[in-house]
Amino acid sequence: MQGTDGYVVHEGCDHIFFVGFLGAGKSTLARNLGNLFHRHYVDTDRLAERIYGKSVTQIFEEDGEEAFRSAEVTALRRLRSKKSLLVSCGGGIVEDAQSCALMHEMGVVVFLDGDVEDSLRQIQHPERRPDLGSPEQARELWKHRRPLFEREADYTIDIRGKMFDEVAAEAGQLLWEKGLL
Repeated sequence: MQGTDGYVVHEGCDHIFFVGFLGAGKSTLARNLGNLFHRHYVDTDRLAERIYGKSVTQIFEEDGEEAFRSAEVTALRRLRSKKSLLVSCGGGIVEDAQSCALMHEMGVVVFLDGDVEDSLRQIQHPERRPDLGSPEQARELWKHRRPLFEREADYTIDIRGKMFDEVAAEAGQLLWEKGLL
């Protein structure tokens, strides 16, 4: 349905979930597309932090990864009552089958597919990324998660060698053409 301002008015729960490796630009993309298309955006890491009242790093250190993944599921469930959100997901959200099922139940999954080396260069605060580890551990984690991202993706955007503006334009065009924005 077309709104009075020219933007698509969506019915029901129709979120767009951005997944990808750490440092892929998911949060920046969700925020920028949200501003451009007048859609609200959220970040599952921030939602999990609110649930626990502490940072992602503290949750991992004090409660463990399983507790963090549980908080992600809780955060996703809370999004069921919302509509038309752009959701930046933590890099490990695809590790949990419940999280994956919830994302598909509530909308579409967009995989920002890049190289691990690009991600390592983009991460400004590696100390805030508890599952990153050393560069070699990050490469192993990327090898493990990439097939999971591919499996869950409804749409894939190749971000290799592209400036952020190019990725945002490509994502916006794709999602607009599909009637999702």
